[in-house]
Amino acid sequence: MRKLISTLTIVAIFIVSCKTPERETQPTKNESNVQIEEMDEIEVAVKLEVKEVKAEKMKLASVTTKKMSKVAASSGVMGTLSGKGFGTGSGGNALSIGGLGTRGRSSVGQGYGRMVVDNMQVNYAYNTEQYESPDENSWKSSKSDPLSTFSIDVDTASYSNFRRFITDHQLPPEDAVRIEEMINYFTYDYKEPRNGDPVRINTELSKCPWSKTNSILKVGIKGKSIDLKKAPAGNLVFLIDVSGSMMSYNKLPLLKKSFKLLVNNLRKNDSVSIAVYAGAAGTVLEPTKGKNKEKILKAIEKLRAGGSTAGAQGIKLAYKLAEKSFIKGGNNRVILATDGDFNVGISSDSALVKLIEKERKKGIFLTVLGFGMGNYKDSKMEKLADKGNGNYSYIDNLLEAKKVLVNQMSGTLFTIAKDVKIQVEFNPAAVAGYRLIGYENRMLKKEDFNNDKKDAGEVGAGHTVTALYEIIPTGSENSVIVDDLKYQKNPDYSEVSPEEMATVKVRYKKPDANKSRLIKKIVKSDSLKSFESAGNDTRFAVTVAAVGMMLKKSETVSDMNWNQVIKQAKASKGADESGYRAEFINLIEKAELISSSK
Repeated sequence: MRKLISTLTIVAIFIVSCKTPERETQPTKNESNVQIEEMDEIEVAVKLEVKEVKAEKMKLASVTTKKMSKVAASSGVMGTLSGKGFGTGSGGNALSIGGLGTRGRSSVGQGYGRMVVDNMQVNYAYNTEQYESPDENSWKSSKSDPLSTFSIDVDTASYSNFRRFITDHQLPPEDAVRIEEMINYFTYDYKEPRNGDPVRINTELSKCPWSKTNSILKVGIKGKSIDLKKAPAGNLVFLIDVSGSMMSYNKLPLLKKSFKLLVNNLRKNDSVSIAVYAGAAGTVLEPTKGKNKEKILKAIEKLRAGGSTAGAQGIKLAYKLAEKSFIKGGNNRVILATDGDFNVGISSDSALVKLIEKERKKGIFLTVLGFGMGNYKDSKMEKLADKGNGNYSYIDNLLEAKKVLVNQMSGTLFTIAKDVKIQVEFNPAAVAGYRLIGYENRMLKKEDFNNDKKDAGEVGAGHTVTALYEIIPTGSENSVIVDDLKYQKNPDYSEVSPEEMATVKVRYKKPDANKSRLIKKIVKSDSLKSFESAGNDTRFAVTVAAVGMMLKKSETVSDMNWNQVIKQAKASKGADESGYRAEFINLIEKAELISSSK
């Protein structure tokens, strides 16, 4: 028997190694994490004869692979191999040969799985995670492009995903890093709104730590805090992915524990429905009041994973349930919890986005919670939250679940302003050029700012949103962004006062309104401070941005090193009551070690 086991193990390892392409050591940016190639169906016939084992001749059945997808980040293979025996995977190599089964998980760049042969384990690598990231924002001339317009973003998924990679002793893929989400993971001490507005603009101007001649303009938005006891009743629909890919410990098991935390903090007048989807969608719990917590908790506990993933069908069902129990003036929201690996019915990003855009018109908001690794579809979930009037978080552990669903419950679940847009007008007499750090996939046309039909981001109760601009002052070194025109008259700004550096404008709508309101704030040139004398919040946010750019290998911070950002983070940690900034310092210290060991 031992001889048979050894033979089967060697054959299995050989098959997996043959079918898992080698990683490209240096994938290009366009190829990394985005490219999906459809490969023709491949017939793989595996036959093996093992003699002299209890005088029995064993044969391994022919195996057929179905359509596979190749993700360029690590050239991982996604698909299933079926035959006699069993196999699970839904996003990794699911191999079954006779009585041989595999189960696995992975992460980009260094995934791993587990093959079990009569209690013996063999590791193999694969990866199907998907990320998308546009090129970083370029420099703009304030003479030719004085207006910078973008939608706010309160998502935080990129930061907790970064933490997951570092905890697993890896640097995240460049495309997995969204700098604005890393900055906005942290809460900042901004002034509360006034004059009846649900949001308020906060600004600070300081020198730039990675360029002695440049400056940093911080634009901070503070959402109005609310008393949860007095907040409108909630109509919540839990839309839970129970497909086979959700079996892992950090998927459905963690998801169930996370939702239990939320349920235990519901108010008696809140209503909860539960819809699930795997090969098909179904209702597990009809609308149930928050006072019946035991009934809701029992419904969650009974959930089990298995089958394929009909995500679109589940989304349609969830919105129907939300519409059925719609509370006028209340908090109507679908909470989607998944790894994003949809593979039945509508599954393309564009088709799912159109579905979400249609459903959001019903006045129902969307929260997306990502779970797991290996087949994680980050790009898909970010698009759904963006187009669904919602927010997106990645839950990598139970403490993160507590942060999102308990500690920051009001910000996650209660929208106080929707379609929030920021437009900054720079004064050419004071600013030669500027670039927005992050928010690449949130950029808007200048005409979109006053267009109330244009969708934008939402701000939750108590949320803080931060954006950073790097600025080249007029008259400084490298202040010529674009040459003067030869055949047209160049505007003369000599008579314009450099006293004002910029004007920050914000448009927002109240959750039940269709017409936007405008607030604005002027930034004075003489408010410039040294980086060392800027507030802790500004210095910490700038440091987080620098780390994000270093992870993305931006040329902008090529002269910075890990020691510098660690020192800056420690100096700007501040009170840090929740310990999140201390954790960040610990993570970048680990990142330095990982970088130096490569």
